[in-house]
Amino acid sequence: MKILVVCGAGASSTFVAQRLRRAASDAGLDWDAAAGMEHSATGGDHDLILVGPHLADRLHAIRDAAAVPVVVLPEDVFADRDGTRTLALVRSILADARNTLKGTS
Repeated sequence: MKILVVCGAGASSTFVAQRLRRAASDAGLDWDAAAGMEHSATGGDHDLILVGPHLADRLHAIRDAAAVPVVVLPEDVFADRDGTRTLALVRSILADARNTLKGTS
């Protein structure tokens, strides 16, 4: 699983990506989480893009540029010091996506 965390300048997303990567590793998941800016969403090989809450108004543009699911992170994401809540959010997004796919088959 490759996850891109997007923010305005790539700084705050670095903290979220690092914490998510660590929480995934602690949970035994071989996931990669990287930080980037909005233009990073185009043409990448990511499986999921998480967008900082301060870019919520750019969600449609980012979704249009990406070929993968794009989700806005909650306002309090930066308070998730160990990444476990962000990991739980990602797991729920993936579970919802799987259930949606099963429902359309």
